[in-house]
Amino acid sequence: MIRYIFAVVLAMLSMTAVQAQRMLPKQKGLEINAGMLSKEIRENYYLNLTLTVNGKNGNYWIWGAEYTHQFSGYRDVQIPLEAYTGEVGYSLQLLGDARKTVTLNAGLTAMAGYETINRSEDMLPDGSTILDKDNFVYGTGGRLTLETYLSDRFVLLLQGRTKVLWGTDLKQFRPSAGVGLRFNF
Repeated sequence: MIRYIFAVVLAMLSMTAVQAQRMLPKQKGLEINAGMLSKEIRENYYLNLTLTVNGKNGNYWIWGAEYTHQFSGYRDVQIPLEAYTGEVGYSLQLLGDARKTVTLNAGLTAMAGYETINRSEDMLPDGSTILDKDNFVYGTGGRLTLETYLSDRFVLLLQGRTKVLWGTDLKQFRPSAGVGLRFNF
């Protein structure tokens, strides 16, 4: 019971000023996102850590690092495919109410990173050889984000994203969907 009381007190403290200004220019935010790359989130997911810096009119800069993990089936073997990417971009506010309680943003990013196939092992347990190689990848990404303020500091994010990568031996077009939480400081 003490845990619940403590959680309620912390939630009330984080909502100190209901009418505070939001999305102030040069305000920074740190967001954590997780999502799925296909229907099976248990095996095909992404994790993202992003720093945002607000500009004018609800727009913001994006600097992020992402890890994606998925499996590709070959006979009875699951081959792990992993990618580590960094991204830089800009997000524009498309729609939003006057108090910035709910906003819809669209962003465009440039990204680069490294992808690895089967943790750099060429040989599979059945003796087959993987012909695709680990690669440095680069490309662009787009995201559509629905953002709602839970308090003046915490923002809940629902995202639809896509990447188009070059230099890869895998799929060039990679859509994903996810959820995130941003803390503004």
